[in-house]
Amino acid sequence: MPSFQKNFPASATPNYKLLIEKMNPDFIKYQAQTSHHPLGMEVSHAEGSYIYDTNNKKYLDFVAGVSACTLGHKNERVNNAIKNQLDKYSHVMVYGEYSQSPAVEYCKLLASLLPDSLNKTYLVNSGTEATEGALKLARRVTGRSQLISCFNAYHGNTMGSMSVMGFEERKQPFRPLVPDVDFITFNNEEDLQKITTKTAGIILESIQGGAGFIEPKNGFLRKVRERCTEVGAMMIVDEIQPGFGRTGKLFGFENYDAVPDIIIMGKGMGGGMPVGAFTASAEMMDLLSDNPKLGHITTFGGHPVIAAACLATLQEICETNLMGQALEKEKLFRSLLVHPLISEVRGKGLMLAAMTADPEITNQVILRCQDKGLILFWLLFEGHAIRITPPLTISENEIREGCAIILQTMDEILQQTSVNHL
Repeated sequence: MPSFQKNFPASATPNYKLLIEKMNPDFIKYQAQTSHHPLGMEVSHAEGSYIYDTNNKKYLDFVAGVSACTLGHKNERVNNAIKNQLDKYSHVMVYGEYSQSPAVEYCKLLASLLPDSLNKTYLVNSGTEATEGALKLARRVTGRSQLISCFNAYHGNTMGSMSVMGFEERKQPFRPLVPDVDFITFNNEEDLQKITTKTAGIILESIQGGAGFIEPKNGFLRKVRERCTEVGAMMIVDEIQPGFGRTGKLFGFENYDAVPDIIIMGKGMGGGMPVGAFTASAEMMDLLSDNPKLGHITTFGGHPVIAAACLATLQEICETNLMGQALEKEKLFRSLLVHPLISEVRGKGLMLAAMTADPEITNQVILRCQDKGLILFWLLFEGHAIRITPPLTISENEIREGCAIILQTMDEILQQTSVNHL
């Protein structure tokens, strides 16, 4: 499958050349880029479901920082928590040495919301670092080396996380990577026989993100759980994208009747602040503190300001009906996103992907919609997908507003295509 970077030509919209010319030249000159085609919008401010550029043009945000801004932009509760903590103290000591109330209270609340076996959390700085920690923990618990992941999986971009990325094109330039990693196909039950008594752990997303928002089918996660229990392997579930209410449950695995040994989280947990974590049983997690000591360390993990933002975000999710509303908003999206250029809408809750017949159509829709004031985005490995992951706080009127822009844009593309074929 193609990646979005390959399907992002400058010709995708008539205004793209103009967009490049308007970019801040210092942005290109001094800040390292992730592709040759950055969107380049110069941001002035953001609030609620909208981002504003330096010309004060507003854009309805259907992406939420790639699922990170769970409560939208400039959420009052999150901002107040950050400001209050800043007035007390910021970084004081490396992770795990001092008891700092925001981190302690956050981990305690999280444990109360998870199955009993998931009761101790290690706070880190990003989702990819959480992946690294979880992989290390699986090896430490089992004494085994083999790791299994899924084709088209994405768990981060550091060396260990990249080793369990199921997309060779992105990995090849950086080899050799971590050895003893094998891959299975998501939803392929026969492949579960690859999980054996040599396997330390299998890592998989509760809903495959970069592959196209693919849900598990026919009890697949439950069957992974059963196989792991049978052979003594760790089941690691990546909740970096589905987590924190986006699928109608706090975590995606709760929809599929399977409790993992380790869960990985990030993105939406911090309300827009950089953070990650992995959670397991206390018995397992305590192994990281011995043989060797300091088995996993981080300077800024559990940072009190970040932890305060996480706590406020989680409290807001739990004290409101945002999770239930995510499923109702999904129904609204599905009822509105009906068009000849949309073959299906994948995903669950507010983790949705509108699928088109051609990656070029996807490019056209995303770039033209930005011209019209609507932010959409690509998925990593599935060029046919249009990412729709708005804040959980998005209103029904805003959903209607954004979907109208999508449909109008698709009508224009369809009309132009018909004219060109005459």
